[in-house]
Amino acid sequence: MLSAVVVVTFSLLIGGAFLLLVLESSLIATARSNLAVRASDVAKLLAEEGVQEAQSTLAEDRRTGEQVQILDAKDRVVAWSSRRLRSEPISELRPAPGRTARAKLPPMSALGDDEVVVAARGVEVHDQEYVVLVAAPLEVQTDTLRTVGLLLLAAAPLFVALVATAVWLLVGQSLRTVERIRRQVAEIDGRRLHERVEVPPTGDEIAALAATMNQMLDRIEHSDHLHRAFFSDASHELRSPLSTLVTTAEVASLDATGKTWLDMQQIVLRESSRMRSLVEDLLTLAKVDADQLQLNVEDVDLEEVLDAEIRRLRKVSDHQIIADLRPVRVRGDERRLTQVFRNLLDNAARHAESMIVIRMEQQPGEVVVSVDNDGEIVSSQNRNRVFERFARLDASRSTDGGGSGLGLAISREVVSAHAGTVVATESDGLCRFRVVLPTAS
Repeated sequence: MLSAVVVVTFSLLIGGAFLLLVLESSLIATARSNLAVRASDVAKLLAEEGVQEAQSTLAEDRRTGEQVQILDAKDRVVAWSSRRLRSEPISELRPAPGRTARAKLPPMSALGDDEVVVAARGVEVHDQEYVVLVAAPLEVQTDTLRTVGLLLLAAAPLFVALVATAVWLLVGQSLRTVERIRRQVAEIDGRRLHERVEVPPTGDEIAALAATMNQMLDRIEHSDHLHRAFFSDASHELRSPLSTLVTTAEVASLDATGKTWLDMQQIVLRESSRMRSLVEDLLTLAKVDADQLQLNVEDVDLEEVLDAEIRRLRKVSDHQIIADLRPVRVRGDERRLTQVFRNLLDNAARHAESMIVIRMEQQPGEVVVSVDNDGEIVSSQNRNRVFERFARLDASRSTDGGGSGLGLAISREVVSAHAGTVVATESDGLCRFRVVLPTAS
């Protein structure tokens, strides 16, 4: 509030000074113009009636605060409006006939104690050159400026007081609203993320602040729900292999011969591998969330990556696998791209009934990879949800056949990091996952 009062006071001082300067300039310009008109009238009278008649008229037509002199070519005063001006010219202005000149002079005793404005008009009468001088003190203009200045000085404190009061009331009201918002936000903790700040109906910046706070709380609540669901699902996924390992160890420890351990070692290896894979996936997503997913970018032969994964899949799957590959190079991380297509091919193998089809199609500036299977098509309402973390559709909720539910989520994040897209769709009655990546330039 103090800053606003200081700014207003300073603005008033600057504005008042500027106003006085403009007013002074305007008043003086008006006075000069009036005197120029008067000088022109006297010059016309002199040209028409002569010096004697002009003297008589000047003596009879005395205007308040205005004095007139007529000088001949030798600078002698030949006519005047006041006897005090009959001796010396009041100005050194000597314009040529038909021309007008103006000047501002210091105070002179014959015209008072104020500055004087003079207008001079040259005139020629019967081959004789004369100069008409008309002078007037700036008393009225000075008094006007003084009056306006005093009024400004008198009104400025009142105006500053009014501004200070208005600022105090308005800013106080705004700050009270801000304080209420701050207090409401301070009371919201992890158990009350559903609460929101009251938005005032003013439609101003304070209302925008409250709305922004609510939007931020929406994002925090959504993120909190995602993290809680993530931790719950991760705990659930890790509990199963850990329980299996613990049970296996307990059973094996009761057999002193060690035969039980030999019989169960494949179970231990399978569950350990499953848990390691799950932990690696969780670490990958944690890096994504922390914006720390680093890519070792280089030119990658994408068809070689796909060919290696297809040969791996043929060794572990009984499905018919059809591949249509072509040489295409992309810029990316070969290890991460291998992870993407391994997840997509394993997902296709889990859901296919008998056939998997992989096709590559090069388009201007990009390559499209389609992974199709003849299993159940992902419904349109689940095509975004299938890429969520730990998302399993109802038909594949079991971990035995449905995986951990992280492979497609990781694939989407990795493809996005490569400036590409991956979507679930359908084509010719087949379930399709379609990957688009920019090609190397």
